[in-house]
This record gives sequence, structure tokens and C-alpha cells, in this order.
Amino acid sequence: MNKKNTEIIETLRDMYPDAQIELVHDNPLQLLVATILSAQATDKKVNEVTGEMFKKYKTLDDFLTFTYDELVDYIKVIGLYKSKGRNLIKTFKMLRDDFDGEVPGDMESLIKLPGVGRKTANVVLSTAFNIPSIAVDTHVFRITNRLGIVNEKNVEATERALMKKLDRDIWIEAHHLFIFHGRNLCTARSPQCGICPLNTICTYYKKNKSKLITK
Repeated sequence: MNKKNTEIIETLRDMYPDAQIELVHDNPLQLLVATILSAQATDKKVNEVTGEMFKKYKTLDDFLTFTYDELVDYIKVIGLYKSKGRNLIKTFKMLRDDFDGEVPGDMESLIKLPGVGRKTANVVLSTAFNIPSIAVDTHVFRITNRLGIVNEKNVEATERALMKKLDRDIWIEAHHLFIFHGRNLCTARSPQCGICPLNTICTYYKKNKSKLITK
């Protein structure tokens, strides 16, 4: 890992010592459910929904009792709830029929589940199974490209590039650090570049310094 990327990670560690996943869950299945629900939704909103749901639904047998209408009644405050509801019902049945009732611990199997793409799969792999992975959501994509760690046009290319640029043993940690930075300082519309400790080495700041208002 080069000097700049090392400095970025070390600085973010100092800024966000408690960076970790914020989706509340007690087991891999609940994590999978929460992560599927989190697409285009905040973790806070997902936790509000699952906080009630997970009191009653803990195991696959529990989730298999859901009808579509019952599930939708829980998740209707979350965006795309209809498609997410359909995908979850299919996923529960697929876990039962194809995966011996267990959440699989490999990318190839996870992305076969309805509603599960690489980002969701990487969250499950890293959090539930502690398998080094970099889940690239909008925050990770924005932060790593702004900082100049990578220079890519989409999340898939960004994931591949990050796996080459960052040491494997920090992939999981780096994912959380980038997310926290994206939520707190390097926001999409009004990044607080003026007070960011990384602005001296940030590609985005160097290119746009004259346009940005120092805060």
C-alpha cells in the first residue's frame, strides 16, 4: 500500500475509532435481511423496521412463516419495499431449498439469492464470516474516487481497483472508515473540505479548491 493510501487510512482511523457496521442484527440471516433492505435506504430507517421485526423473526423457520403481505406491512416505510418484499420471500425459500437452511459464505452462492448483488454479498461475507471483502456503496465509491485512491467510473471497477490498492487485511476496516467519512464530512452535495484533515492530499479538493467554500 503506498504512502498516500496509508496516510488516508491512518487519518480515518483517528477520526472514526468506532467505525463499524450500524445495521442491527444477531445472526447472518438477520444481517442478510437488513442489508437487502438497506439498498437506497438509511441504516437508521432499516433499524427502525428490523428492530420490531427481529424481535419475532430470528431463524429461517421464523422468516418462512411470512406471507408477502405480512412482510410488506413491516417494511412499507422503506423505499422499493414491494420488490424487496418479493425478493426476501424468494430468498427465504431458496435458502431452505438450495442451501440447507444456512446463509452461504461465498460470493458465488450469495449473488444467486434474489436481491443480492456484490455489495450486499460483500457486507455479509465481511461482517458475518469475517472474510476480507470491500463492499462498495455510494459512500465508498464517492470517497475513494474523490480522495484519488482510485479513478473509476462505476462501483464494480472501484471494488476491483481497491482490492489492488489496499492491503487485504484492512479491506473490512477500510469499508467502514470510508462510509463514516462519507456520512460525516465528505457528503455528496456539500462536502466539508475546509475542515477535513485529508484535504492536503485529496484529489477532489486540489481540483476544486477555488470553487469550494472553506467551512
